Amino acid sequence: MRLTRVTLAVAAGALAPVLLLSSPSFAAAPAAVPAGATEGTGSPYDDMDADDLRVAVARTLADPDSGRRVIREANELLDNGTPEEMRAWLETGHRLAQAEDDRVAIARTLADPDSGRRVIREANELLDNGTPEEMRAWLETGHRLAQAEDDRVAIARILADPGTSDALRAAASAALDDSTPEALRHFLEVGRYEVGS
Repeated sequence: MRLTRVTLAVAAGALAPVLLLSSPSFAAAPAAVPAGATEGTGSPYDDMDADDLRVAVARTLADPDSGRRVIREANELLDNGTPEEMRAWLETGHRLAQAEDDRVAIARTLADPDSGRRVIREANELLDNGTPEEMRAWLETGHRLAQAEDDRVAIARILADPGTSDALRAAASAALDDSTPEALRHFLEVGRYEVGS
């Protein structure tokens, strides 16, 4: 029973920022109380024992969004952390470590040769002024949308080139007609080389 409550509390804590940021009524929504939190406490981790805290820290290692700092700090806590240190990290340290890892991931997009103007502009804005929540939201959804717009521009340039073959023109037009970010990216990475120029 206790493990179920812990699982729900951790899941609610992990999903809350994503769900809140994606909601159009975020500004008008009342603050939600995390599962397991009581009045006067702001954390679902306050009532957890050492084993439950260890499980919560271990779950961060399974998260594909965990970067080097999160993984390093989680492993250090699992090896030598006290319950108080694990609780403090789950409440604030994890968010800070994730923000640093997200900042590194955003900086890497600037070095990617496939990053176009919109991706570069948004990445720079986030690195200059972005909150941890804004950086996480951009990595989860915003980057994909910005990349799709840049990919549309790259495909339009291929179509505007007078030396483009009819077969390449047809494949480019098909990718633009499909218009999904995946179809656009596939055309630029694979499709255009399959049909030639």
